[in-house]
Amino acid sequence: MPVREVQPTRSELLEVTKKIRLTRNGHKILKLKRDGLILEFFEILDKAKDLRLEIAKQYRDASEKIAVANAVDGVIAVRSAAYALTIHPEIQLKTKNLMGVVVPEISSSRIIAPLDERGYGVIGTSPRIDEAADAYERLVETVVKAAELETTMKKLLDEIERTKRRVNALEFKVLPEFEEIERFIRFRLEEMERDNIFRLKKIKKKTAAKAEA
Repeated sequence: MPVREVQPTRSELLEVTKKIRLTRNGHKILKLKRDGLILEFFEILDKAKDLRLEIAKQYRDASEKIAVANAVDGVIAVRSAAYALTIHPEIQLKTKNLMGVVVPEISSSRIIAPLDERGYGVIGTSPRIDEAADAYERLVETVVKAAELETTMKKLLDEIERTKRRVNALEFKVLPEFEEIERFIRFRLEEMERDNIFRLKKIKKKTAAKAEA
């Protein structure tokens, strides 16, 4: 028994056309999101580059100062001052929403401490040890800021890649498939309409011939 071909309907055509419109709107929104994320990424990248240079500079400065303190005051005196530290840095990790991406927000406190809160006696240490402590505190504070930016950049890169894949899927797979279905349905509906017109003309001829007879 032959299988009867299922003929498309106008409602199916309208449904596919609606899906195409929605897909195009979604594609446009995702492209805007992708472009916005890329702009945001490059802005943060510029800040991260500056921080990297600052970290390198501060690290050299701190290394020089600790080397001078070790040479002049002695390693034992420097280590004694370090072990005497009673206040430790506090790091608070929160999150914030950046264009739909959850990124870290790192804040720190008690990194740069006043001289009288470092634990060692101010009179018993030299200015060289104080300078080395200052340099390393500034370095740690900058590293914390850099950690937030670097993590944010990684999160943005991951989201950019995901959004890019979705944009490409809609543009090169989903939309072409829907458009191909739409073309096929239109073609079949037009073909069915021509067949109906042809049948109506045929019936009309037969009716006219019978009337004449």
